[in-house]
Amino acid sequence: MPFTLPSLPFENEALAPFISAETLAFHHAKHHQAYVTNLNKLLEGKPEADKPLEEIILTHEGPVFNNAAQVWNHTFYWLGLKPACPLPGGGLAAAIARDFGGFDGLKQELSAAATTQFGSGWAWLVSDGNKLSVMKTANADLPMKHGLSALFTIDVWEHAYYIDYRNDRAQYVTKILDNLINWEFISRNFANASA
Repeated sequence: MPFTLPSLPFENEALAPFISAETLAFHHAKHHQAYVTNLNKLLEGKPEADKPLEEIILTHEGPVFNNAAQVWNHTFYWLGLKPACPLPGGGLAAAIARDFGGFDGLKQELSAAATTQFGSGWAWLVSDGNKLSVMKTANADLPMKHGLSALFTIDVWEHAYYIDYRNDRAQYVTKILDNLINWEFISRNFANASA
């Protein structure tokens, strides 16, 4: 069965003024959709077409991997965004304090990863089951290819921010980190990675 474009978990206007409805319309309906369309074309008539997306990502390289991973990366990115989400407590807060010295330390590391990623890519909060860390990946690469569990990501491909921020990636990253982190989503991912 062909892959389909997942719906956004919010309305196009929900993240304004930090991410505009225009950016979301292009990013989701054009860029994300293109990865879904390309993946379906690449898998058409092949046995892999019926396999889960994660299995395709872990067993392929080249164009199939690139498009499958970008479908996954974008879906994960959307789920990690939510306006006015309160900071978490419990085990996640304790792990962030242990591994980053607190929420400010985590934001600093995510900002550094996102702003120093050369070219297109992603900045990630990840878990290896015992420790949290921040990593950056180029192009479509993602933590699951490295045996890590993704908890949160920031898309730093230019199409994620150019309409709203032009070439000021740092401002886009700051707006996400200060206003749009979905801590509920991160908490669920943390619980799953720690189980």
